[in-house]
Amino acid sequence: MWNIITPTGRVTGVLNVDMHGRISGIQEIHGKAEGWLLPGFIDLHIHGGGGKDLMEGGDALQTLTKAHARCGTTSLLATTVTASPESLASVLSDVRAFMDKPRSADTSRVLGVHLEGPFVNPDKLGAQPPESRVATREEIDYLLTLADIRLITLAAEFQENLNLIPYLCEKNIRVQQGHTLATYEQSLHAMRCGAKGFAHLYNAMSGIHHREPGALAAALAHAEYAEIIPDFEHVHSGALLAARRAIPKLYGVTDACSAMGMPDGEYKLGTHTIYKYPCMSATRLKDGNLAASTLSMDQALRNFLSLGMTPEEASARLSLYPAEFLGLDDRGRIEPGAWADYVILDKNFELLEVVIEGVPVTLTSHNEGEL
Repeated sequence: MWNIITPTGRVTGVLNVDMHGRISGIQEIHGKAEGWLLPGFIDLHIHGGGGKDLMEGGDALQTLTKAHARCGTTSLLATTVTASPESLASVLSDVRAFMDKPRSADTSRVLGVHLEGPFVNPDKLGAQPPESRVATREEIDYLLTLADIRLITLAAEFQENLNLIPYLCEKNIRVQQGHTLATYEQSLHAMRCGAKGFAHLYNAMSGIHHREPGALAAALAHAEYAEIIPDFEHVHSGALLAARRAIPKLYGVTDACSAMGMPDGEYKLGTHTIYKYPCMSATRLKDGNLAASTLSMDQALRNFLSLGMTPEEASARLSLYPAEFLGLDDRGRIEPGAWADYVILDKNFELLEVVIEGVPVTLTSHNEGEL
């Protein structure tokens, strides 16, 4: 018997699942719960995990989806970095091939692709490789033939990118701003054109000055959705709380790289070499600049809770809100008809069980070096 978090509130009882992997109902039972049953985590920003980087292609997606499934991520977007046209096409073809196969029981469901590059500002790359370019309809249409692209991060200060936002929205592709030096006015104009989100809020974007506000100011003033990395290295807890107060459906992502779940050492992020150091939840480039995260979603949950969020709120920011942003009405929630994607946690919110589409995941320790 568990404390079950549903879209309408907390229920004590057990979950019923049908033979097709869908939730058929919740049986309420009065009594003392043993722990928590929450919707499975939905991560819209994952580059790698378990030692593998998505841009390697081949079996990388199999490895990283297994690594994240063990941490409670039941579905995700495979996220690219800025790359050459040839490299990007190769990776998208590999994602398509992976999605066309029956899902292995121990892997997260891949919902599609998050194209984080290449349509970003070359002067705000962060840890992105130097392969940025402006968007063209020709390249977009070609990439759409290769894989199911669900989300694109772009820099709205380039007119070519801005012009394509309505077209992408017509294709039911979500657009968010990131790796950008847009002014407040440019960012707001992109939102009016259909860009609804912001990539890893605060990081790799023009910030706030009271006379020259940038993309961050536009997000805090106007956005309903934005993603944030709650590892307390990419974003200070105080800045996270400020964003939570301003953006109603702020949701968490890991922005995880190949070093997630692995020992300290040297790893890859696209063409970059990155380094994982002791006692850090993020990697760095050789010059010391911040790169991608090693965060897992179950730790993101505990980090949210440590800030004073209720389990209901923390859960929504890792499941319900990303599902809503992507337009999914059958994931990210515990209710009849939805996929039986859920996690079971003990009273201290440590992971006990992960179920994806009604099938339990075989859990082994996801401590560093044990994947």
